[in-house]
Amino acid sequence: MGPRKEHRNLETCTASLNAVKDALYVLNGKWKLPLIISLQEGPLRFNEIQKSLGEITPKILSKELKDLELNEFVVRRVFSTTPVTVTYELTPYSESLERVIDELRDWGLKHRERLVKNRRSESVEAAMATPI
Repeated sequence: MGPRKEHRNLETCTASLNAVKDALYVLNGKWKLPLIISLQEGPLRFNEIQKSLGEITPKILSKELKDLELNEFVVRRVFSTTPVTVTYELTPYSESLERVIDELRDWGLKHRERLVKNRRSESVEAAMATPI
């Protein structure tokens, strides 16, 4: 990665820091981005979202959905059926995270590959160092 070539002063560093802090504040936690990814196929009901995410509790899912709704990434739709049907779907604004999600996915794949490769080479080195 290395340092950027452009000159950075205190003002631009502070602006960058604040922008990253704002982004992390909105997307904090382990569930927001996976929740957004799960809704990329289309609207889902609460239980469908919970099943797609696996280990999330209803209380946490409810909180995360409210946070995403407040930040305009998700819209909650209520249909007057019997019983009432509630679905959650992504807003057009959520598409602004597409590059972020793609970059995180790519980095995560490379990181996992690196760790697996390093563990294999450490295991081989340990096995070679052990006398028979």
